[in-house]
Amino acid sequence: MRVLITGMGGELGTGVAQLLEARREITEIVGVDFVPPRRRLRRSEFRRIDPREREKLAAFVTEYAPDAVAHLGVYEPGSRLPARLAAEYTRAAAVGALGAAARAGRLERVVIRSGISVYGRGRGRPGVPDEDAPVAPTTPWGRSLLALEALAADIGRRHGIPVAALRMATVAGSHMPSPLGRVLRLPAVPVPAWSDPVFQLLHADDVARSIVAALVAGTDGPLNIVGPGAASVWQAVRLGGRIPIPIAGPMWSVAAHAVELAGAPAPPHVIEILTKGGAADGSRALDTLQLGALRSTHDVCTELFEWATVSSLRPQPQLVEVSGG
Repeated sequence: MRVLITGMGGELGTGVAQLLEARREITEIVGVDFVPPRRRLRRSEFRRIDPREREKLAAFVTEYAPDAVAHLGVYEPGSRLPARLAAEYTRAAAVGALGAAARAGRLERVVIRSGISVYGRGRGRPGVPDEDAPVAPTTPWGRSLLALEALAADIGRRHGIPVAALRMATVAGSHMPSPLGRVLRLPAVPVPAWSDPVFQLLHADDVARSIVAALVAGTDGPLNIVGPGAASVWQAVRLGGRIPIPIAGPMWSVAAHAVELAGAPAPPHVIEILTKGGAADGSRALDTLQLGALRSTHDVCTELFEWATVSSLRPQPQLVEVSGG
């Protein structure tokens, strides 16, 4: 199997490549991204291509003609890129890579990174949705993921290819650039004044295992991937020994601006988790993919707080002007 990994330069893409390298049935692994991987890869190849250079990306993918695609060129706002650029890169990577892979004529299966943000939060929506729940995202990040799912599913239908959409909880872990993780690790953290919503986390290593399992099995359709258990916002703040700052109503916009000035951008989907929670039913994925034990939300929280100090993410000129050289 010849595998293409989009977003290979990120923590998830690199982790997937390392796991695929250990499998004999994977004969070739090639990845693309706008930054190179930060870990050593033994037999994977990497091409530095900016997703916004769609013609260059499409030409490369068409020439490579993969049998399978692990599409991780999905950029969470506030993670590796500011919100506007994250949305632009996500759209460009999907259009450039997935369409070209299908047109190349050898594609047999696709796995994409999605998220439980596609379900949305608020009145009339289930608090712990399963894969049969209606999708009605309430943040730009959720809408971006739903658009990606629709694009990939359309390609799958037209070409008769199974497409697995792994709807993940917030991904965190050591060295994982998680915007929610950055906020939780600030010395003082905004929390809801009148409620204590719960959320789930997912360790980056478990994400990589899930993607590889879905890719090898040729899974089709959506699957929720979440860490077992849950934590409330107040519990997480207390676990980390941080100072909770109760916030209510319109003051959340002020809080979002304040934490960004402190070096932890809080895009709308992060504020939604802090104010309304973020959980889902992941039992179907455990049975379908035979994943075994996943790291619990509590364990991921603990790892977050044992990590180093917050590293701020601010727009940098060289980040905006990255070329596809």
